[in-house]
Amino acid sequence: MSIKDFTPDLPTLLEDFELRLREVVRSEVEFVRLIEEDLVTAGGKRVRPRLVFLASNALGGVPHAMELALAVELLHSASLLHDDLVDDAETRRGKEAAFRKYGNAVSVLSGDYLLSRLMALLAQTGRMELVAMFAETARQLSEAEVLQFQVAALHDYSLENYERIIDGKTASVMRVACEGAAVLGDAPPAEREALARFGSLYGQAFQMRDDYLDLMGTAEVLGKPAGGDVREGKVTLITLRLLEAYPEEVGAIFKRRAAEPGDIARLQELAVLSGADLEVINAIAARVEQAIAALRVLPHSPYRDELESLAKRELVRIK
Repeated sequence: MSIKDFTPDLPTLLEDFELRLREVVRSEVEFVRLIEEDLVTAGGKRVRPRLVFLASNALGGVPHAMELALAVELLHSASLLHDDLVDDAETRRGKEAAFRKYGNAVSVLSGDYLLSRLMALLAQTGRMELVAMFAETARQLSEAEVLQFQVAALHDYSLENYERIIDGKTASVMRVACEGAAVLGDAPPAEREALARFGSLYGQAFQMRDDYLDLMGTAEVLGKPAGGDVREGKVTLITLRLLEAYPEEVGAIFKRRAAEPGDIARLQELAVLSGADLEVINAIAARVEQAIAALRVLPHSPYRDELESLAKRELVRIK
């Protein structure tokens, strides 16, 4: 199921967003320009800007929504540049990862360039509270990424660590996209809390779905071989359940990072046999329902409906 817009002004807002994004990241340095063309202006679902625009309009419209949408996307894009480097990724969005084409230094410094543009955008809003929120989000994102490597290195697998990782690396950015709109619109505390809670829960469901598909999806759907997380020693909800159910066999597969032929297929088989696959799907569904429930504080509108639809799509994409 593709993302379709049920609010007639959203496509126009997203078109304007793409034009502004190109202006914001434009550089006279060729390598910076090439990287930004590969990653930032290469399209994608633009889920985070969508959240900003929908949350803003659900509140009746707020000032500087465009600047917030751009800032959120730049934070996300900068993190992707850095993540691909530390993950030693081959590709990003079906293309060769930036650091493989241009080198580590250029990739990292281009990520820093995006962060500088982000700070300029936040300054345009004139809201110091928003600056503080982005600083906190960047802290959570960075710590979660480091924690993910720590867990893999020390084999410190636990549900608590997994929840901390997905909340920091994904949900925190979704949260600032939604709550940031409430800050710009001086929304009542209940509505601000509702949007912050929706962003968190939706972001968690979003990452849980990605993690599920990393093991249970097909190469055709993923655009890469399944089991990438296991090969990197990254624990997810479904592999946590498998480690609990089959500690010796699954533990051995994790220890060797699924290096033997058939390891990933065996994990997929065990997930179905144990019911871990259905358990994770139900966990994602519960998170989606909680996200939707949080929105009921907001007045009913097509924008609130669209936020609900975004959350529901996480369940559709599993199938």
